[in-house]
Amino acid sequence: MTLHGQSKAFAPSFTEDIIHTNYHNSLCLNSSNPHTILGISRLLIEKEFYFVRHGQTNWNLDRRAQGQTDIPLNDAGRREAHRAALAAARINFSTICSSPLSRAIETAEKIRDVTGCNIEIIDDLSECCWGEREGQVKADWFEKWKQGIETPRGAETYDAFLARALGAINKALAKREPVLIVAHGGIYWAVQIYAIRNIEQTLPNATIIKHTPPSEQHPWWRTFKLSP
Repeated sequence: MTLHGQSKAFAPSFTEDIIHTNYHNSLCLNSSNPHTILGISRLLIEKEFYFVRHGQTNWNLDRRAQGQTDIPLNDAGRREAHRAALAAARINFSTICSSPLSRAIETAEKIRDVTGCNIEIIDDLSECCWGEREGQVKADWFEKWKQGIETPRGAETYDAFLARALGAINKALAKREPVLIVAHGGIYWAVQIYAIRNIEQTLPNATIIKHTPPSEQHPWWRTFKLSP
């Protein structure tokens, strides 16, 4: 493996996540057609990739729904992004694909500055639009939205958002590989649902996760956290 400006003696250390699926990623959710949602294929492209959520913001601390409101990183988030950039320098990837929101772009820029990889902006990697609920604390309305009971005015439906997120990740995976995706916790739900089949874990800020697709030896997606 060729590392960004470092010898193989400094190979990165990954810890395998215990949450992964025993199925290929075409089996997910309940639907009359288990392979599609809103007419879009439910298959996550089976390629190795990396994903990192943006660094911390003040709204993260307050548990407010940020959505597409363009909240910047706070000081802690900038430090987190810098640490993620140093970690990214120890792995092999060719392309950075980022959400257009500033909290993701700033995180991606710190990684670019250390690794020299170009950033490609993919608009659909933006966080979910929660309409009139953006800026509010995630409470009962959030669970009702996820269950399809009630969609806030001006918001995306849960299913429409998942379809967009999956399409955006697949668009990123079509770029020169391996790809590092810099985006949001909501966008990562598509990976959790369509690949590792677990949406209960919250993705921490600025932690790089490696994803390895199913193979003969391991017929399931495997996820690894990059040690700092």
